[in-house]
Amino acid sequence: MNTIGYFGMPGGSEIILILFIILLLFGAKKLPDLSRSLGKSLGEFKKGKEGLEREIRTIKDDVQNQMASPDPDTSAEESKEEPKITHQ
Repeated sequence: MNTIGYFGMPGGSEIILILFIILLLFGAKKLPDLSRSLGKSLGEFKKGKEGLEREIRTIKDDVQNQMASPDPDTSAEESKEEPKITHQ
């Protein structure tokens, strides 16, 4: 079941009520510090997410490159081996 479908997104009056409750809980003096802290946290989260995505892309590209090109060590060993001849 989709709970957002039942409750819907908050409208203008609900957002004002939520902001008023936050103002009562933290006080007017703490709101700038709270907002600054929240902004820094979101910035750090985005940096971490971008770093993780970049690392995943790098690993994915490395794996694709390894699968596309044959391993030089393996092909060199295969070419050095002499074919086995069985006598009948």
